[in-house]
Amino acid sequence: MQTATPAQRKATRPRADALRNRERIVTAAREMFVEHGPDVPLDEIARRAGVGNATVYRNFPDRDALVREVVCSVMDRTARAAELALAENGDAFGALERFVHAAADERISALCPMVASTFDQHHPDLLAARERVERLVAEVMERARAAGQLRADVGVGDLMVAVAQLSRPPAGTECLRGDRFVHRHLQLFLDGLRAPARSALPGTPATMEDLRRS
Repeated sequence: MQTATPAQRKATRPRADALRNRERIVTAAREMFVEHGPDVPLDEIARRAGVGNATVYRNFPDRDALVREVVCSVMDRTARAAELALAENGDAFGALERFVHAAADERISALCPMVASTFDQHHPDLLAARERVERLVAEVMERARAAGQLRADVGVGDLMVAVAQLSRPPAGTECLRGDRFVHRHLQLFLDGLRAPARSALPGTPATMEDLRRS
């Protein structure tokens, strides 16, 4: 079996400018999906990204591929926020709070409906990103719970549905006007997660699987 030469390996790697263009497209698409919903024209996304239409289609052959990339990108960024929380050595609940506020800034609520309406929910890229987020968020919560700071009757599903509901209204509904309330309302929710709990919650802790089934 022949080993590729350095020149051949270099030729197969994406060029730096191509990677930058792809990142610009994903960033522009994320912003416009949040502002206008998933049906925004691709040429408008290309215009905001500062690239030509051909560059968009060269990276993403159809709208579903672009939407999937945007959703996975948001989930990856959310996972990195959870990793940063786990890397902190101080107050475990404080790390959980910082993660929740960072997750809200990713505007998850505006993008999540696209998962159900525009592409295969079982695509391997989406499944891998989702599993990573759920595992890391569970670790952040468990550390706060082990420290006696997080009430015992909440699950990952409880946390993530609250972040989604409180962070942004659905895409295309002038959602940016509500930004000034987001972190205020999230902090009210977070205060309700602290142990000791002042009341008993009805039902059982929600998992992400519970949310998907509903």
